[in-house]
Amino acid sequence: MTRRYDCADAEQRAAGLTDAASAVRRGELVVLPTDTVYGVGADAFTPSAVTALLEAKGRGRDMPVPVLVGTVRAANALVESLGPYGQDLVDSFWPGPLTLICQANRSLSWDLGETKGTVAIRMPLHSVALDLLKDTGPMAVSSANRAGAPPAVTAAEAEDQLAETVAVYLDGGACVDRTPSTILDLTTAVPRLLRKGAISQEKLRGVVGYVATDGDSDIPG
Repeated sequence: MTRRYDCADAEQRAAGLTDAASAVRRGELVVLPTDTVYGVGADAFTPSAVTALLEAKGRGRDMPVPVLVGTVRAANALVESLGPYGQDLVDSFWPGPLTLICQANRSLSWDLGETKGTVAIRMPLHSVALDLLKDTGPMAVSSANRAGAPPAVTAAEAEDQLAETVAVYLDGGACVDRTPSTILDLTTAVPRLLRKGAISQEKLRGVVGYVATDGDSDIPG
């Protein structure tokens, strides 16, 4: 049965975080607020849970799921290297709406879809999301909507679309800024902007110098 918690209430927030963390460990899906839009998440290291996430959204493996982390240490454990620019970008913009694509740590046993050996990682600037992620560890998280539908900016909108495919809904109120995260690819010699978002190209250049552009991406989150 689906459970929904109002995170504006301290008791419900605490109970919701405990329930959500337990659900993630059982391989179930949860909806959580982030600093961009609501996300639907699962344990990144449980392939059946990631498959359930893709099925709930009506999305194929050709669009792999990004990973949210609660700490920089967790991010570092997921990648081969942040490269020459990654740490400066993390220091400047995390937690916040910047997704970094890096070469995934080859020793990890997971299946996020057809990633071609990469992983898209981000640390969101939202206290509910961070509290959950620090408990569960890295989560595969995509925008909480059916494929082709607008991203949910409230828990109610997420529930309207995903219904009982999700075990726990954490209601953190309406998203203040629905601008998606900026996506920057660090797997090439020069950082490449894959999607324009909340962090402007000018701000990125202020940290890394030149940024190549390659059009927008439709990776959510």
